[in-house]
Parts: sequence; C-alpha cells; structure tokens
Amino acid sequence: MLRCSDFAVLLREKRLHAPPWFPELSLAQLSCSEEENDRDSKIKQKPLPPLPGQHPVNICTFVALFDYEARTEEDLSFHAGDKLKVLDASHEGWWYARLLLPKGSYVSLTGKINVFYLFRWFFGPIKRADAERQLSSPGNQAGAFLIRESESLKGEYSLSVFDGVSVKHYRIRKLDEGGFFLSRRKTFKTLNEFVDYYSKNSDGLCVVLGKPCPKVQIPTTFDLSYKTVDQWEIDRKSLNFLKKLGSGQFGEVWEGLWNNTTPVAIKTLKPGSMDPKDFLREAQIMKNLRHPKLIQLYAVCTLEDPIYIITELMRYGSLLEYLQKDAGSQIFLPHQIDMAAQVASGMAYLESQNYIHRDLAARNVLVGEHSVYKVADFGLARVENENIYEARSETKLPVKWTAPEAIRYNKFSIKSDVWSFGILLFEIITYGKMPYAGMSGHQVVQMLDKGYRLPQPKTCPAPLYELMLQCWNAEAGERPTFKALCGQLECYLETDSSAYAHAQAW
Repeated sequence: MLRCSDFAVLLREKRLHAPPWFPELSLAQLSCSEEENDRDSKIKQKPLPPLPGQHPVNICTFVALFDYEARTEEDLSFHAGDKLKVLDASHEGWWYARLLLPKGSYVSLTGKINVFYLFRWFFGPIKRADAERQLSSPGNQAGAFLIRESESLKGEYSLSVFDGVSVKHYRIRKLDEGGFFLSRRKTFKTLNEFVDYYSKNSDGLCVVLGKPCPKVQIPTTFDLSYKTVDQWEIDRKSLNFLKKLGSGQFGEVWEGLWNNTTPVAIKTLKPGSMDPKDFLREAQIMKNLRHPKLIQLYAVCTLEDPIYIITELMRYGSLLEYLQKDAGSQIFLPHQIDMAAQVASGMAYLESQNYIHRDLAARNVLVGEHSVYKVADFGLARVENENIYEARSETKLPVKWTAPEAIRYNKFSIKSDVWSFGILLFEIITYGKMPYAGMSGHQVVQMLDKGYRLPQPKTCPAPLYELMLQCWNAEAGERPTFKALCGQLECYLETDSSAYAHAQAW
C-alpha cells in the first residue's frame, strides 16, 4: 500500500474538468509502510464511502506525470507513466494508493476518460504568461507547442507555439455540433486530430508543430513528507549544511540536504534574536499560507539554539542579486513584467488571506529554476485591528521601501505593502538600483511629505511608471489592490484585439 499526495497526477477521470475545489494536480508523491501491510485487504473488503462532488478517488486511475525519488524509507520511488490506484484520500495532503503493475493489473474503469491528460501537449489551466515562460525555456526549438485551457473563455482552448524567437497564441474555436478549428475551412473532430494535422502542415500557423513543450517545472511540495504535515518540528541531525548562501541581521542562510535526499534552504536565527514562542506563532502562519508564488515553509528546529527554519530551496538566490548580476544582458522588459506579475500574484494571495508582509523588496524575492519568482520572509506580521498592524516602537524600518503612514505612525496594512511593491517595480526595471540613491532615510521622509516621488527611469515605459505612481498614492485607500496589480501586469503586453494571432488562409 502506498501513500499519495494530492499534488498527484490526475490523468484519468470521467469529466474533463476536475471539481472546482480540487487542487491543480501534477506531481504524485507516494509512500508505503510495512506496518500497514494489512490495510490493503481491509480497504478491499470495505469500499470507500462516496465523497461530495464525486471525488476522483472513486472514479479515477492515476498516471504519474513526473519521476519521484523517495525521500524516506517509507516513500516509494516511481516513474512518469506509472499507474496508481488511490485507496484512501481522507487526509487533505497525503493519500494511500497502490502502484499498478505494468502488465495484467490495470484497473478497468467505466465511463469516459480524460484523454487530454494522456497527451504530453496538454497543459491544463495554465496562464498565458506561464505558457510563454515554459515555451521560451532553453532547449525548446521552433515548433515547440502546448495546448491549454482558455483563461477568458470557459471550456475553450488555446494553442501556444514557439516560432524560434517568440511565442504566438491561437484561439482554438469549437463547433456547435462538436469539433475544433482555427479556420472554418479545416475542422477536426478531436484535438488529437488537430495536433496531428498541424504537426504535418503549418496551414496558416507561424510554423509546423514540432515537439510538445517539456513539462519541466515540477511543482513544489508543501511538506517534506507526510510525517511533517502536522508535526513539523524535526531532528536537526537530519540536516546537512552544504553551502552558505548569505547572512543578515538575524542569522545565516544555508543550502542543505534533509534526510540525505531532499535539497532545502536552512535559515539559522541568532540566539536571542527572536522569542521562540513568537517565532512558533509566526511559523504557524507561514506553514498555513500555501501558494505557488510564496516560499513554502517545510519544518523548524526550535528545541535548542540556534533556531532553524527549513524552507524550499530557490537555486538562484535573491531577485536583487539576480537583477544586478544580469544588468540587462539577458533580462528584458517582458521578463521584468513577468517577475512583477508573479510577485503580485503571491501578494494577492496574502491580501486575500488578510495578511501583510511589511518588508516587500527585491532582496526578499527568491529566484528558482525555469524563471520562477517567489515572495520570501512573509508571515512575520499578521493583520490585526481592522486590517492594520501596529509595529513596536523599536522596530527597524527599511525606510526607502516603507509607506509614509507606516514610517510616521508605525501602522502597516496591505496598502503599505502596495507602496513597497511600487519600489520593487523600480528595482526590477532598473536592474536592482538603490531607490532614492544618494539620499538618507531622513531626507527621503522629508521629501515624501512634500510630495516627491521617484522619477521615471529611462528604461521604464510610461504605463509601467503610471502603475508605480498609483502604488505611491499619498492616500493609502486610493492605492490599487494586489489583485488589480496582478491583472494589469499579466495583461500589460497584450490587448484584447492583439492577444491572439490569426491563422492565415493559404
């Protein structure tokens, strides 16, 4: 018997779309326990009770999309394409499952199967920006493509194609009587026929379809193992410190290895820098906040000094150093907009959960593989007292990133985070230059009170600078929400009329 995480791969299902409450599935995590060998037979004798909304456990066989290397002795290693039968999904994060042998043990299911998930080219409900990011990854050749669910039209699909230089998008239209087309003169009964045809003929596309875009961006797990879901105090002896990544006011950050299997980041807190009780309260917040654009807290070591915070590892360090190192050699405006949009997405989630950050800046955004950017060092302040957090008088503030009302009155809100996001935009567009260069913190405060704002950088387009100015509105209530900022940034490089290319008639 195996344990399977609900990050796991949904490949066979009666319906095209998973229920709305069901998470996006892409990585199966499984584990098995010798102590539970008799559980399989018990579950066979007593079928699972039906769950609301036809839970996929009752109607699916699962197929792994990615390889998974075991992290503990109880875990199971498996490979992309292996078939799995889930036996118990009563736990929110981890499932019990059985690995189906390649021959003679495939479980036959009645009803239609979600064939789209059987094709390497189907990427499900990913955003346009994510499609462009993945198709533009090094190694993709002209003709690399994917098909995704439309963001704006429910039940519709979009074709995204890399032409060797940029990514073109085509809206796949549906016939009333069933079928698909780009141009009405050529229709197809299925998307598989559609792909097969355009893999042999460009017929109006920018290029003949080549290899499907590799699904290289393996989703991050929310836990180290099923044992750390609720009990996330771990033995510090299970950690190996490999390389020091940096140091700061409160301690050091190391690249490490947990259980000799899993790469992690380890933040060490200097003794006395934080009360353990306060830290655990704040860590609980971090553990419960889960979003693809927020750094995931895995575990802690608090029983002795120094306190360790164990999080997911982001290979390329801080966004500030990443920008400064590039200085415009390979990172251009579309990439910068994408960075900002990803940060805004993570902050929009914090906003929706009524939490604030208090120190949003490029130094607190981390860069991972495949151009993924995540907000770090959040969770240190919970929104209280009608969406206002009042900092202690001795709190040190990063003045050049802090909103005027927070500087003057030590009161923070999600709107003060929006002000900081405007400064972050300045850092991104200037490749990590210091805001208010040459001015002291005291001078900055005085100038802001007089209405001064950072001038428009030479490389900054006017619409993006206007967005910065909105973030720096003197009236906190007049600043945009992160949800609105995220939407504007994601749509920044497109308009309704030019968002999709049109297949040319030949």
